This record gives sequence, structure tokens and C-alpha cells, in this order.
Amino acid sequence: MTVAPPIRTPATAGGGRTGAVSWMVLPALLAFLAFGVVPLLGVVALSFTTWDGLGAINPSGLTSWRAVIADPALPHALGVTFLIMGLSWLFQTPLSILLGVFLAGRERYRGFLAVLYFIPLLLSSAALAITFKALLDPNFGLGAGLGAEFLSQDWLGQGNLALGVIVFVVSWQFIPFHSLIYQGGVRQIPVTLYEAAQIDGAGRWRQFFSITLPQLKYTIITSSTLMVVGSLTFFDLIFVLTAGGPGDATRVLAVEMYARGFQANLMGPASAIAVILVLVGLALALLLRRLGGRDQSASQLEGA
Repeated sequence: MTVAPPIRTPATAGGGRTGAVSWMVLPALLAFLAFGVVPLLGVVALSFTTWDGLGAINPSGLTSWRAVIADPALPHALGVTFLIMGLSWLFQTPLSILLGVFLAGRERYRGFLAVLYFIPLLLSSAALAITFKALLDPNFGLGAGLGAEFLSQDWLGQGNLALGVIVFVVSWQFIPFHSLIYQGGVRQIPVTLYEAAQIDGAGRWRQFFSITLPQLKYTIITSSTLMVVGSLTFFDLIFVLTAGGPGDATRVLAVEMYARGFQANLMGPASAIAVILVLVGLALALLLRRLGGRDQSASQLEGA
């Protein structure tokens, strides 16, 4: 008597694929643990110690945390960080949306412009900072070369102007990236929505505000999350341009952390500031996710 082979149901057939996918995820998970979780835990541990970066590491409890929280430099650095973050978002978001909508067209020249606009993102932040610092030099920069008094100001020597320069340079570098995100979002919008709007007599501006913007809701949330959380890590560009100056006008949390850890050799307080940066970034990301709603995979037709 022969026994018929077992019938593989979809559930049993998918078990092998699920196991294979799990093994494929394992290397990425190990890399994340090794280079993300373990260093973060090390920083948290260092924030409860006293260490000059070279000698012995001595546990000190909450000493570093008390010193950081009681220092008036912390709320100032936090305020400057949020100021640059807010101004960058206000400057980048509208321009990124408009560029993304423009580049979503199918004409060939728009594809060429998309490549051209993307070039600033390929350059390092330090190189951009050095270039703009030279161009804005009041004695030997672009203003002096062109004889333009407006460009010959001491851009990096005055607090408000230095903040404006940082926001401009940051936006100039990262607008191409966010424009690419919006370009992809616009191309996912069903063309039938625009065809129906044209039949109803809606013009380009009415289509933009009634169809395009509502359809880009989750794209805006994603772009804003990357923009806001990424602004917490601005260091090399600000350090090369102003080193946190003039005075402490552009001294963001990342620069404050560097100054504590590598200039004052206070690794405990520097680690505490690093933990604060992580917590602030996590809180902002969760807040933006909540603003976007629970189901971010909802139908594109929601805004119709």
C-alpha cells in the first residue's frame, strides 16, 4: 500500500519562505546591533561616569547629568538647535514641494534639471562650508570681487546673519534630496484625478491645492521627519563655518557636545548631551508620526 505524499497548503508552503527571509534579515540586524544599539548603550553608560578620554573611567552616578542640566549653555544650545531646525523646515519644505512637482513632469529637460539640481547633495558638508566661507569673506570674497556692498557684509561675524547663512547653506544642500522624494510622491498620484479636475474646469493652482497637496500628506510627513531629525546632527557644516560663533549664536547641541567631549575632555557630560540628542530626535519622530495618523499606508485617494 502506497502512502500519498502530504499536500502542502499555502501556510506550510510559505513557512520555508518565511524562514529564508528571516535568515536574510539577520546580517542587517546584526550590523544594526553592532553599530547602532551597542554604541548607544556605551554612550548611555559613559554619561554616568567621569572620564577625560585617556585615563581611567570612574563611575560618578548622576554627576555629569546634574552638571549638564544645571548649565545654562544647554537650554541655549537646545534653543539654537530648534531655531535652525524650524527655519530650515520653513525654507526647505515649500521649495522642495514646488521643485518636486515641477520635476515630476515627463519632459526630457526636466530629467536633466533633476540631475543638475542633485549635484549639491553629492558634495561633502565640510567642502561646502569651506567654499561658502571663502565666498562670504568680506575682504576677499564674492562681494569684494564684484564690488557689491550688500555681499561684503560680515556674514559670519554677526549672530543673525550667521544663522541665516547656515539655514541657507543647509537648505541649498538638502533641498535636492527632498525634491526627489516629492517627485516620486507626485508621480504616484492617479492621473485620473487631474483629468476629472480639468473636466470640471479647475486650473493648475486649484489642482495643486485641491489634489496635489492633499495627496502628498504622507510624503510631507516623511520628508519632515527626515528633515527635522537630520537637523539635530548638523555639526561639520556649522563647525567649519562658524565653530558655534560668533560668541555662541550658532552653538547647537552637536557643537556643544563636541566642545565638552573633545575640547574640554569631559566625556561624561558630552555623553549626556548625546543621549539628550537621541531622546529629542526620537520624541520628534514619534510626534510627526502621530500627526500623520495611524495608517500611513492609506489609499492615495484620501485627499480627493
